[in-house]
Amino acid sequence: MSDSTVLVLGTEPPVRLDRLEARATVVVCDDASLPELLPTADVLLVWDFASRAVPDAWPGPGPRPGWVHTASAGVDHLLCPALAAGSTLLTNARGVFEQPIAEYVAGLVIAMAKDFSGSWELQRQRRWRHRETLRLAGTRAVVVGGGPIGQAVARTLAALGIVTELVGRTARAGVRGADELDGLLPSADWVVCAAPLTEATRGMFDRVAFARMKPAARFVNVGRGPLVVEDDLVEALVKRRIAGAALDVFESEPLGVESRMWDVPGLFVSPHMSGDTAGWRDDLAAQFQDNFDRWAAGEPLLNVVDKRLGYVPADSGAPGTTDPSRRTV
Repeated sequence: MSDSTVLVLGTEPPVRLDRLEARATVVVCDDASLPELLPTADVLLVWDFASRAVPDAWPGPGPRPGWVHTASAGVDHLLCPALAAGSTLLTNARGVFEQPIAEYVAGLVIAMAKDFSGSWELQRQRRWRHRETLRLAGTRAVVVGGGPIGQAVARTLAALGIVTELVGRTARAGVRGADELDGLLPSADWVVCAAPLTEATRGMFDRVAFARMKPAARFVNVGRGPLVVEDDLVEALVKRRIAGAALDVFESEPLGVESRMWDVPGLFVSPHMSGDTAGWRDDLAAQFQDNFDRWAAGEPLLNVVDKRLGYVPADSGAPGTTDPSRRTV
């Protein structure tokens, strides 16, 4: 007999939850059916990390699930006042994306330093033109976002010989506080944004921030699109106030064919794929099922998000125990 109802938001691609067979009733829904089915769920798995349906559905009538898990690192697409204020536990996919994103950032940094795009364009033109490129060792990087993704990025860049400063919300061992960012930007050759999206970080990279960077600096965003004021970044690139940028995330996704972002000089565009490597969805499913084992046993869950902050605190353990039969009203 099934003990719990697990509601899965997202149908493509189908999620494989083999370990939940005979232990839970798994119901798959889409954005349209979520409001009706939400009161029946003990657990909500947000498999479609691009869905924005939860904030609209959550304040509805009836009980709410006692636990919500999202197959993403960010939780900004889920949090709404009703969810934040309630007792529902919220967990994320911390642990799955860190190293892939760090590798992606390192690849971008190497590609920009060695002008791979220029070489490919010259090859297309069948032109042999020798030139010099940048040496990475000894350059300086500022990585904004003191969580696991930012830490992985900092470690990977340091392995290339880049002198790296990690900036988080507050200062702690090995991490500078956000109040120090302004003083770090002018000396940075590479500025990497891997911060969570909160009210405090929204629009943090704006005209003022780009003006603090030196003309040779390059900017990379693998955090969330709204962390950057896109108009200000475009202006900085067009007027050559910074040397280049790479964006894996955008204010509005997917980019439409008419978006000017495709044609901004010095901007590399990728479609929100920095953390997505072969087998990543299997890893996400396994992580959820591991946490479900803890839920069913009434044990503390892993990756519990502080809903006031909007992310898993760096020093968090497993706060509190869980009751597998609990729903909230």
